[in-house]
Amino acid sequence: MIDKLSRRDVVGGAGAGVLGVAATAAPAFAKDAPTTGAASTAAPFEDPTSKYPKPPFERQTQPWPGLASKMNPPPDHGEKSYKGSGRLAGRKALITGGDSGMGRAAAIAFAREGADVAINYLPAEEEDARQVIDLIKAEGRKGLAIPGDLKDENFCKQLVQQAVDGLGGLDIVVNNAARQQTRASIMDVTTEDFDATMKTNVYAPFWIIKAALPHLKPGSSIIGTSSEQATDPSPELYDYAQTKAATTNYVRSLAKQLGPKGIRVNAVAPGPIWTPLQVSGGATMEKLEKFGGATPLGRPGQPAELGSIYVQLAANDASFSTGQVYGAMGGGGLP
Repeated sequence: MIDKLSRRDVVGGAGAGVLGVAATAAPAFAKDAPTTGAASTAAPFEDPTSKYPKPPFERQTQPWPGLASKMNPPPDHGEKSYKGSGRLAGRKALITGGDSGMGRAAAIAFAREGADVAINYLPAEEEDARQVIDLIKAEGRKGLAIPGDLKDENFCKQLVQQAVDGLGGLDIVVNNAARQQTRASIMDVTTEDFDATMKTNVYAPFWIIKAALPHLKPGSSIIGTSSEQATDPSPELYDYAQTKAATTNYVRSLAKQLGPKGIRVNAVAPGPIWTPLQVSGGATMEKLEKFGGATPLGRPGQPAELGSIYVQLAANDASFSTGQVYGAMGGGGLP
């Protein structure tokens, strides 16, 4: 009986959210709508090829796990650039590896979108972590610092409980922390290396998700950080690349399992991103000098360029996105 439906019936059945979007967008399509106001407030265009530093980069090393504040040039996590609009107002998020890299960018963006945020990091990363907590609190949000080693199952369980207690609940879990150490040959990867990488990158998300699930209600979101390494592995990242393939797979599997419960599971898959992973054993000095230069944009990405993707995957208006892997690779790789 579709031919008997009126236009009002159809629009009404689409839901108030769609109607609200349509009402907001309508003036832009009106023939007599003024355009000068919109033009005067539009953000200026930015050329992505020249927006951030390009190689060659200075050779530099730090002991694992490295500090963003000691890198040259320092990464941009959106400290000055990210502007929020309340998309995550009242939400409560736990982010592992929240002191630097994509975790830090996500923490800043979440706070500026109105969320309270707990971050996990290794004790050696305290200097970077304190900067993040200060930025979160500057937005008037709760910022909770929980240092500890994710290779320990008991700590992972405690981490989730501390986040729930400190934030008053949990809605968003971002499994971002990772270990990456370059080794020219599989013969150079020790059992201790392999075990540490697997426990940090594969076991820890498993333990954290299991501990978090009893606290997550419909509408909650789990976000993993995968990598271009999941589908286009580098020869010198034998163990790390495997863990990123595992991340992509757990996201797609778990999304099917938790979809009926209203819990979404997605991942962000970065390409070469300028983070402490690179200067603390994750890349050779030769690769570091040229880092990101082979991408079509001719440079590595900055964590700030991924913050909005984590926000989108956690926000209500991405409610039909689950089991997806969102790539940000500068024109290379596959999501």
